[in-house]
Amino acid sequence: MQEQTNLTDKTKSRINTLKIALGATLCCFLWGSATPSIKIGYELFNIDKSSVASIILFAGIRFFIAGILTVIAGSFVQKKILVPRSKNALSKVFILCLFQTVLQYIFFYLGLSHASGVKSSIIISTNVFTSLICAVLFFKQEKFSLLKILGCIIGFTGVILVNIYGNGKLDISMSLQGEGFVFISCIMYGLSGCFVKEFSKKENTVMLSGWQFILGGALLIIAGLVTGGKLSSVSLKAVILLLYLSFISACAYTVWGLLLKKNDVSKVVVFGFLNPVFGVILSSIFLHESNQMGFITIISLILVSIGIITVNGAKNK
Repeated sequence: MQEQTNLTDKTKSRINTLKIALGATLCCFLWGSATPSIKIGYELFNIDKSSVASIILFAGIRFFIAGILTVIAGSFVQKKILVPRSKNALSKVFILCLFQTVLQYIFFYLGLSHASGVKSSIIISTNVFTSLICAVLFFKQEKFSLLKILGCIIGFTGVILVNIYGNGKLDISMSLQGEGFVFISCIMYGLSGCFVKEFSKKENTVMLSGWQFILGGALLIIAGLVTGGKLSSVSLKAVILLLYLSFISACAYTVWGLLLKKNDVSKVVVFGFLNPVFGVILSSIFLHESNQMGFITIISLILVSIGIITVNGAKNK
């Protein structure tokens, strides 16, 4: 009888592990597909890389729709309408929208318009390290350890390599508006993650995420329109892509939040190393950047993945 009970527990544990793996992998695939999808979106909507206003407008529409989808999905899953129910909750939503949507994605979208999808995908993966650094230095949520420091060093080494020698030739011509802005967006991501961890102690995580998307998206739309932004070419393909980008944020944040709610954080976040993998592969395929998939790029990708696994291994330990 005892053996049957142990066998049942093991079976349940394996099924749960499989669910975590499938759910987390789906999230990473969606987030990884965002980089090439955004660059394709610039082409479909005929957005000039120099038109800051149009880029911001494009981002705002995506996140406004994503917020609505997130709130609807979260309300359906949790069987209650998710809305900020106090001034304090609304202020937390505003802080989150400022860092997680407005600042993070202004820098991300602008940087992506001046940097390759492959490079951007690998730089974006440093958000694991920026999150850790922000949690240690600014929020005192964690402490540095030898493994965490080692993971950061390994990961940043990979990012440096892909930026100075990413296409098989020595290239140190990095730009602040390109790779620099993408990295700044990672810093904003790290700060917003710390805010989410703090605010989620008293507020619903999915509610915070959905409404910060709605508010942040609305602010970006207004900013884009006021400064002359426009989407000059709107086709069925463009609309479908925009809806997919919105779905990425809505689905990934909802699934990721549910996984974190029901499981140990360490069991979920370790799958984060798949983000740069999917990002680089999909950028190579859909953006025809296979010329950047050289030996150094592969080594950089491996180093970033090892760094992320090392940091997560330190958390788990």
